[in-house]
Amino acid sequence: MKKTICLFLAVLMVLQLIACSEEKQDKVAEEGFKPSMDKNVSCHIKVAGGYDNFEALEVEFDRFSEYYPNVEIMYTKIDDYNNMIGTVLNGNDAPDIYVNYSWMYGREQYKSSIDHAENLADPVLGLDLECIRKNIILNTEDGKLPMVPVFSNTYGMLVNKDLFEKEGLSVPTTYQELVAVCDAFRSKGYENPLMGYTLKETTSLFTLMTYPYFCGTVANDKNAVAKLNALDSTAGEYMRPSLEKIVQLLNACHIDLDACAKIENNYDAVILRFFEGDVPMMTCSGDTVSGTAKRESRSEAFIASPFKYTFVPIPVSDDGAAFLDIPNLQFSVNKDSKNLDMVNEFMRFLITSEELNGMAQKKGLMSPTKDLSFNSMYAAFGAVPESRILSPEVIGLNDDAVIQLRQAVFRIATGAMTIDDAIAAYGTYTQ
Repeated sequence: MKKTICLFLAVLMVLQLIACSEEKQDKVAEEGFKPSMDKNVSCHIKVAGGYDNFEALEVEFDRFSEYYPNVEIMYTKIDDYNNMIGTVLNGNDAPDIYVNYSWMYGREQYKSSIDHAENLADPVLGLDLECIRKNIILNTEDGKLPMVPVFSNTYGMLVNKDLFEKEGLSVPTTYQELVAVCDAFRSKGYENPLMGYTLKETTSLFTLMTYPYFCGTVANDKNAVAKLNALDSTAGEYMRPSLEKIVQLLNACHIDLDACAKIENNYDAVILRFFEGDVPMMTCSGDTVSGTAKRESRSEAFIASPFKYTFVPIPVSDDGAAFLDIPNLQFSVNKDSKNLDMVNEFMRFLITSEELNGMAQKKGLMSPTKDLSFNSMYAAFGAVPESRILSPEVIGLNDDAVIQLRQAVFRIATGAMTIDDAIAAYGTYTQ
């Protein structure tokens, strides 16, 4: 009996300790950002990017001013951003924080954009990098971190949930289910079960459907990745499964290329066509999804007959849909900033789950944080098993290799080339 009582008390003590620990952790999480500088510090911070406007970021400026009322932060758009940011950074009016992209790393043309960047992985800065998905953080050869993701992106398809409910169908999660759903919608009178933008190779229906699949075919083959990145003429053979898959998809899913060609762009036109309400599935990127909310009021069809919709991965594999996880927009800190301490303080404030999630929600983009369940639009991607989460940052594919795939897939899908000819032309395609 004594032993039993002692064991019972021991268990109670352990449970109490666990409860106290969890309570302490919850309290820390609730407290969030803690300012570390004098609240009376006065300075001006300039943030530069290529967006026409950045309301979501400006909300963060206002939130930061609650801690530092005398710090003025302004966003400035730079025209022809990618080509001009290096020049601007070398000028007298250089920004303190600026937008950067992973694909700039290692390219001589953008060397200045990387060289001016502070190492954000320096533990002294105290950025909570653990809140960000590791597979979208740039891994440089020197182990530094010149940029940190503030938004992420992916490819998928908008789904008209009301049409699926009306016809008693489930949103597909495997290739077999996708084909079956397309067949079912066709049998019920829907002319275009699956649509997407097709006029140009950049983010076209063809790329959206095959790029994640392609990444999966080479993800564990370092030799293949090295040859693809080097534009080795023999590397084209690695594209064959993906090129065969797009031909298979176009036929099996009854995709009407003539109907898709009427969609003039992969943003505004894609959204408005989807909002007409007769398309069960519309391929697009997360960038396109970010514009849906603002365009609901611009679509007469949607105003007349609104419907529920969401964004899900495109299931082109027999094993299930893959989540191609890509950094969308990344921030760098100008290491030569005159207000470096306060700039780093703002970054420490911004790089937290609360602020990043809030900003992503306002912008309509996918958050770079580990938990995607907070946003119903992107929740399906958060449910994809880790084994099917793919990222060019981890795989190592560079932009040159992706351009080759885009161009080859586009030519195959539009009938301009045979699969063999497209493979043989690897390394010769230009942007």
